[in-house]
Amino acid sequence: MNHSEMTDTSRRNFLEKTALAGLGTLASANILPKEMEQRMLIHHVFFWLKKPGSVEDRKKLAEGLQSLKAIPTIRQFHIGYPASTEKREVIDNSWDVSEVMFFEDTAGQKVYQDHPIHQAFVQNYSHLWAKVVVYDAMDI
Repeated sequence: MNHSEMTDTSRRNFLEKTALAGLGTLASANILPKEMEQRMLIHHVFFWLKKPGSVEDRKKLAEGLQSLKAIPTIRQFHIGYPASTEKREVIDNSWDVSEVMFFEDTAGQKVYQDHPIHQAFVQNYSHLWAKVVVYDAMDI
């Protein structure tokens, strides 16, 4: 290798290392451009039971949902029932059980979808629900 080839290689390595270090600094300072940031994915699911209002089925479904907590890509997890808040036109509390999960990114949510625990949940508890609606959102 001659001197100019070695200099070009060294220069290229230096520039690559400097660029990577700069991205790391930007990431730690939380000022990366939005398209380069990892953004959290929020997965909110609403279930309508085949037997609406069944306390027993609602409890079984909630127990099944609890099993999903073992999936490692879930960062936060909450299960809920409709709140008895003021009745207003914009409120839909026709569902029986909901769950909301937070993932670091879409890749984490994909791991969850394909995970054997999730697959077993669907297989073992889908007989309880008549309808499911999912809202996925990216954090801004």
